[in-house]
Amino acid sequence: MNREVRTEPLRGDRPLRIPGARHSVMVLLQGYAEPEGPGEVVRADGSVTLVLPQAWSPASDTREPLPESGDAETALEAAARGPILVDTGGPWAREALVGALAEQGVVPGHVTLVVGTHGHSDHIGNLGLFPGAALLVSHDLCLPGGRYLPHGLGEGRPLRLAPGLEVWATPGHGGQRDVSLVVAGTGMGTVVVAGDVFERHGDEGSWQALSEDPVAQERSRRRVLGIADVVIPGHGAPFTVVRGTEGLRSSPQDSRVEDGSPQGICDMEGRG
Repeated sequence: MNREVRTEPLRGDRPLRIPGARHSVMVLLQGYAEPEGPGEVVRADGSVTLVLPQAWSPASDTREPLPESGDAETALEAAARGPILVDTGGPWAREALVGALAEQGVVPGHVTLVVGTHGHSDHIGNLGLFPGAALLVSHDLCLPGGRYLPHGLGEGRPLRLAPGLEVWATPGHGGQRDVSLVVAGTGMGTVVVAGDVFERHGDEGSWQALSEDPVAQERSRRRVLGIADVVIPGHGAPFTVVRGTEGLRSSPQDSRVEDGSPQGICDMEGRG
C-alpha cells in the first residue's frame, strides 16, 4: 500500500458544515494561536465543533435525563443520541459559543455529551455551560452530578458511541490522556476532530515544542492521517488528507501505521 499522504487546506464556506448520513459536523468556532507583542506571548483559543445526529432536531428534543445506572457503554450510547460538542473554547469565548450554538438551533441544555480533547483551559473553559451533559474530558467519563464511570479507552481500544462514531486515545500534546473524535460516513468521508494532535495545517516544524510527549504525538498524528479525509485541528482551519494511490483510503479495519500497530476500528458501514 502506498503510504504517501499530503495535506491541503480545505477551501469553502465558513463556518464549515459537513453533512452526513448519520452525523453532521459543524465547526462552530475556529481555533487560533497568534503571537502578540514582543517575547513569547501568544493569544490563543481552541476550535469548537458540533456533531449532530441526523435523527435529532430541536423540535424532537425531549431532554430526557441520562441513565443514572449502568456501564460506560450504555451511558455513552445514550449521550450520543443528542448534540455532541468537541471542546468548548476558553471562558473568554463563552458568549461567542452560545451564539454559535444558537445559529444551529441548539441551546446549551440540548447538548448531551461534551468531549474535551485535553485539559488545557482554551479547550475546556466552558464546561460549566453544560451541567446536564455527560462529560468525557481526556479519559475521565463523568455523568451529571459527578458520577464517574470506568471504561477501557486506550490506544488499541476506542470507545464506540454509535455506528460510525468513536472516541480515540491520541496521546502526546497534553500527555498520555488526550483524545480525538472520529466521525465516519460524512459527505467528505471520515472527519477526525483532533484537538491539538494537529495545531493547524502546516505545523510540521512547530508542534514538537508544544508537546508533552512528542514520540506519542507523532504516533497519534500518523494514526489520524492513516484514516482521516478531513482533520479539524486545535488552532486553525480544517484541512484535507490526500493519499498517493489515486486518493484512495484503505478501510480502518485494514489500515496499519508504519510500526505495524493496529488502528482503531470505526464502523463506517453500520456493522456491529
